[in-house]
Amino acid sequence: MQKYKLDRKMKLLFWLTGHTPQISNAYIKQTRMGMDANPFGLLYRRVTLGKIENRSIPGRQGSIPIRIYHPVQTGNLPVIVFFHGGGWVLGSLKSHDSICRHLAADNHALVVAVDYRLAPEHKYPAAVEDAYAATCWVAEHATDLGADPDKLIVMGDSAGGNLSAVVSLMARGLGFPRIAFQVLIYPAVDMTEHYPSKELFADNPLLSGHMLVYFAQQYLRTPADIKELQVSPLLAEDLSHLPPALILTAEFDPLRDEGKAYADHLRAAGNEVTDICYPGMPHGFISFGWLASQMNPAFAQIKQTLQRFQP
Repeated sequence: MQKYKLDRKMKLLFWLTGHTPQISNAYIKQTRMGMDANPFGLLYRRVTLGKIENRSIPGRQGSIPIRIYHPVQTGNLPVIVFFHGGGWVLGSLKSHDSICRHLAADNHALVVAVDYRLAPEHKYPAAVEDAYAATCWVAEHATDLGADPDKLIVMGDSAGGNLSAVVSLMARGLGFPRIAFQVLIYPAVDMTEHYPSKELFADNPLLSGHMLVYFAQQYLRTPADIKELQVSPLLAEDLSHLPPALILTAEFDPLRDEGKAYADHLRAAGNEVTDICYPGMPHGFISFGWLASQMNPAFAQIKQTLQRFQP
């Protein structure tokens, strides 16, 4: 039987997290506030950007807040539409600000972070509608923003990885926009299967089995929604002709095996796919700054992969 060795700094994080209340509706406000405080933001290196601006764009059910990160470089930039993680229940422009800053600086890219509607106030498919609408808006306005619409990239972590995969499928089916690349960071792509990693790491305090159930209950309208392709994109019968993909997973993550399975299915359908599993890392590790030994290698892998879009 394979033995898994958790990174020593992550062991400390597990211990600290294990002494906090389990997420529930009683604690949802406090949990959101804690995540939005971006407590690990100080553990990232400083980066220099051109400017950061907050805007609102039209959505299907009202305006969608976005935050645009402009790198120092200008002209013919790749543009990354970024969807934050948090189980479709948590997260915001604040919670992933440090990540977006680094993506813009490292990749000389315009980054548009999307503050999609959250559950349980807004059930599925609200997040999907906002994610797709925002991606279309960025494609239509890329030139005005100083970016190249032919270098449109969707990216997200966890639930945001799910939305990136779903938007890529929707764009293929609807014929717009043309997405050049998708980066899925420990994505949730299949709610229907009990993968071995979900059993192995069910007690993971950063993303436990209890949390997975809770997030699904808040996000979905009915249990039948788990079979919708816009919830579980791995169930799509046809995964061909999708954008090239980089899929990053973590060894100590309940979502590890479905991320790998999605990479395998995309590859089998004829798509270009690179997938990497980071040893000793738990779910959410790119959010932990230098505490996570594999955070910098993950950012470096993204940068190396997206080099093709540099002028």
